[in-house]
Amino acid sequence: MKILVTGASGWIGSASVKELIAAGHHVLGLARSDESAAEIAKLGADVVRGSLDDLASLRAAAGQAEGVVHLGYNHDFSQMAAAAQTDRAAIAAFADVLQGSGGPLLIASGTLGLAPGRVGTEADMPGAHVHPRTANAAYTLGLAERGVRSMVVRFAPTVHGAGGDHGFVAVLAKTAREKGVSAYIGEGRNRWPAVNVLDAGKLVQLAIEKATPGTVLHAVAEEGIATRDIAAALGQFLHVPVESIPAGRAQAHFDWLGMFFGADAPASSARTRELLGWMPTHATLLEDIAAGHYPGR
Repeated sequence: MKILVTGASGWIGSASVKELIAAGHHVLGLARSDESAAEIAKLGADVVRGSLDDLASLRAAAGQAEGVVHLGYNHDFSQMAAAAQTDRAAIAAFADVLQGSGGPLLIASGTLGLAPGRVGTEADMPGAHVHPRTANAAYTLGLAERGVRSMVVRFAPTVHGAGGDHGFVAVLAKTAREKGVSAYIGEGRNRWPAVNVLDAGKLVQLAIEKATPGTVLHAVAEEGIATRDIAAALGQFLHVPVESIPAGRAQAHFDWLGMFFGADAPASSARTRELLGWMPTHATLLEDIAAGHYPGR
């Protein structure tokens, strides 16, 4: 298939592009800048110019493809509502092009906040209060009624690996190095799901090939790692002490990350593995930390 990928030069996007190409697909990577275009070309994909806030460019790019993998998103927490609106408009533009074709439209979402207090599954549908982006996932699933093979991939909050991950664990490592202590909140028993970026890219490829319309999938390799174990692994690698801090100090210590790192957010991918035959095989989060992929710089 000829597949358009947004966010193709990004962390998950680049891994997905490699897997799609290796599986024999022709990939078009959306590039907003010359830098992104160069990165996409290095991956072996064809470059198409455009941006998420230019709907005409999105429609033109999708018109050259048989399906879309939509991974691009503005993760600026200060503009959450605006980012979700831009995302919804982009999804609608892709739907307009793909409707009636049966072509795949895969969008990214997350498992964080899915089912507080228990293990979240693919059958759980989070409320709109969880994140402004949640409604976009529900909208996408509904596109199956318009002849689009729509699917939502919920990624674990930590998609880890060698080089390039600037997410939660990278921030934890930087905080530990700067403050001289690797901390966790309270007893640190709350669980944090994770997936290796290489396994995540493989899931995207399998989803494009196998998922049926209106499917929810979980890119989760490890259902839940205790946050105290994550802190301990970072402390051991960075050679700093590991300490518990009370919940009341979480924001002061972790800044914006405090509200997330204290959550208990385990998630299962049992249904996804059954549907796609997906079997994560790459390094775990603690193995990647021990290997030095999170130096805190």
